[in-house]
Amino acid sequence: MNDNSNKELYRVIFVLGPPGCGKNTQCDRLKEYFNLVHFSAGDLLREEVNNPESTQGQLINEYIKAGTIVPVRITCSLIKNAMEKAGGSKNIYIIDGFPRNKENLDGWLDTFKDTCKIICVLLLECPEKDCSDRILFRGQGSGRIDDNREVLTKRFNVFQGETMPNIMEMEKLTKIVKVDSSKSKDEVFKSASEKISILINNQ
Repeated sequence: MNDNSNKELYRVIFVLGPPGCGKNTQCDRLKEYFNLVHFSAGDLLREEVNNPESTQGQLINEYIKAGTIVPVRITCSLIKNAMEKAGGSKNIYIIDGFPRNKENLDGWLDTFKDTCKIICVLLLECPEKDCSDRILFRGQGSGRIDDNREVLTKRFNVFQGETMPNIMEMEKLTKIVKVDSSKSKDEVFKSASEKISILINNQ
């Protein structure tokens, strides 16, 4: 999976953290700083929901409304298609909100097999209260169906019960870069960019 001898590898940085930890914000900044291609698993799923020609959109919408994880085969196919359209192995991709559980990780490994190098997992750590305050504030104008307290509670439970154990599992595959995302956006970016820069420069 992480064999450097193949120059045609898809190279990825996964970004994970509890809902409201600032994944999209930091990915946008890291994308510009390192000239990466950014994909959000959640955004790709929502785009599919909004695509009137998609046969998967309605099914995905039901999972999102329930605050549960979309089946891995759907998410992996959307990510791989997006990566291929963006240039394949020519770029380094930063992907946030994935893989959220072991099924996601197994699906990723099965989809990409030995064609992908995981540079690292960026874990944005933030207390639940801070995350909740951010999301409920965002929900006042976002229009997102999952920006409410009931779904938020489910999402936190999923993160603690499924994503954190999966991150521990991923330590066997790659480096876990931990950053305190309860700080200001600039402080979070400074810490994340400094740590990731070392790994990217070693490619």
